[in-house]
Amino acid sequence: MGVCGSPSRPPSISPPLRLHGRNRRSPIFRVPCSSLPSHEIAAPKSDYKPGLLDDMLFMFFRKKMVEEVGWDSKKPGYDGLIEVANRLMMKSKSISETEQSAVRVLQSLFPPLLLVLFKMLIAPVNEGKVASMMLARATAILCQWLMGQCSVNSIDLADGSSCSSGVFVERCKYLEESKCLGVCVNTCKLPTQRFFKDYMGVPLYMEPNFSDYSCQFNFGILPPPAASDKALTEPCLSICPSASRRRDVSTDKVKQCPTV
Repeated sequence: MGVCGSPSRPPSISPPLRLHGRNRRSPIFRVPCSSLPSHEIAAPKSDYKPGLLDDMLFMFFRKKMVEEVGWDSKKPGYDGLIEVANRLMMKSKSISETEQSAVRVLQSLFPPLLLVLFKMLIAPVNEGKVASMMLARATAILCQWLMGQCSVNSIDLADGSSCSSGVFVERCKYLEESKCLGVCVNTCKLPTQRFFKDYMGVPLYMEPNFSDYSCQFNFGILPPPAASDKALTEPCLSICPSASRRRDVSTDKVKQCPTV
């Protein structure tokens, strides 16, 4: 486990977020539905090969998703999971309801007592840095079946110290296979941020990059207000089915994504 550095400057209210070991461009948030040129998506697909534990975690996660949605796809594997995620979006009456449903799925993956004890006993230690590092490592080890290849990296925290509590996802499989910015934001980014903050006591800011499908997890960093969260103002993916349909029937160049 890495060690968090000592503050090198006085704490600031909103310091720039810098990542060590990788030059990461912050993505940007509302979601107009204009297309991105396909040549911008240059990163190769993840070559991560899931093992037996990954298969078990996948089946468990899909089972919990199906229980929440009340419906299952006939398709096997990841394609079926994406159809269940899309059904979750369709059945919800609002974006808020979609987020709440996704949070319930995440809750169901953990024993309730574990969440309570982690938030009460681990999260407060060393101003949350120990918990942040633990969650970063657990995410990098246990979630590659969902996101693809990823690794722990170091980020700057709000108090000016650096900490190895970041996770860099090289090319998120969930975003790429869903082909929809709305699915990424409403069933992954926003509910995941809320889950870790509310139920594990650790703030999390997720920065998806819709140009190359990478994503930066920043444990220990509070997300910005929705109005200034960059991912909510990015244009929809050029491969998004919703964006394609809207472009076909509209003369406007930019439209608000119907799923965000």
